[in-house]
Amino acid sequence: MKLRHLDILNYKNIAEANLDFADGVNCLIGNNGMGKTNVLDAIYYLSFCRSYTAQTDQSTIRHNEPYMMLQGTYDRRDVEEQVTVSLQRGRRKVVRRAGKDYQRLSQHIGLLPVVMISPIDQNLIGGAGEERRRLMDQIISQGDKEYLDALIRYGKAVEQRNSMIRNEMRDPLLYETVEAVMQQTATVIHQRRGEFVEQFTPIFMHYYTAIAGEHEQVSLTYNSPLTGTTMHDLLAANRERDMVIGYTTRGVHRDDIELLLGDWPMRRTGSQGQCKTYTLALRLAQFDFLRRVTPVTPILLLDDIFDKLDAHRVERIVEVVSSDRFGQIFITDTNRTHLDHIMQRMQGDHRMFIVTDGQCHCAEKGGEP
Repeated sequence: MKLRHLDILNYKNIAEANLDFADGVNCLIGNNGMGKTNVLDAIYYLSFCRSYTAQTDQSTIRHNEPYMMLQGTYDRRDVEEQVTVSLQRGRRKVVRRAGKDYQRLSQHIGLLPVVMISPIDQNLIGGAGEERRRLMDQIISQGDKEYLDALIRYGKAVEQRNSMIRNEMRDPLLYETVEAVMQQTATVIHQRRGEFVEQFTPIFMHYYTAIAGEHEQVSLTYNSPLTGTTMHDLLAANRERDMVIGYTTRGVHRDDIELLLGDWPMRRTGSQGQCKTYTLALRLAQFDFLRRVTPVTPILLLDDIFDKLDAHRVERIVEVVSSDRFGQIFITDTNRTHLDHIMQRMQGDHRMFIVTDGQCHCAEKGGEP
């Protein structure tokens, strides 16, 4: 899959941009705060119907503007796809494919797979379990519609049960109805997450070794309250406790992945360079996994990935992303040396963009004649 053209209007600090991209590597260079990441975030938004970096949709609209609009034209399996996202202040966003509105945004997830690697990925290591659950959900959902449906239904059931608890409702029949949905969907979620971690771990280990070398051993462990029990029994055992605390305390919404360096949690023992390598390997493994389970090759978005890495790890990353298993790549950096090095290694078409104060223009084009 390739993104051929991107139109941006009033998105964050970008007033307007109309960009044609290369099939290979597209490099965006500029100082911090100029808007490089916002271009990548716009691409991410077109795939996931939300920003990677902004907390709310409304905060993506450029200051003092009434609306924002993004439009991407893709080549997907030799068929042109056009996706548009528009958002007015105070209103809900509208997502269209080929000019037609989606009835449910979940229908769009997985159509245009992308993988974003960003400095905020450090939250995968130091952040709460929610960050790692989001990683699992994001990867599995793009290739498994049944999982996505179960995830949505489970989330709504948890919200409904929490509302009943807050309102001090005691009717056991009402709880049984909601908890039946939680039991059914949690079974699907728990099974798919367990299968995913088992399949994903060796891919992740391969990429970590490719960057860091074989002297560091890493692994992933899936931790879930459902292991060895059922959602029904878990809810029954914790119902009185939940009533006191005021919400549902146990379930697959408390799942986590333990990230290990040797036998120890990475968040406690890893250096800055090791933590950065860990998150890079997780995202590259995400790309590889999606390439296997989705019908198209994902787009890879690399945002400022070389910071806090020694020269050896930088060189190993360049080697990895220069391989022919990757398709279209977008990469940002403040250091042109890194980008020139990558473009020299990459075969085929490439393009360099200069980003200054929210304005983007193509600096050069290259590739084989």
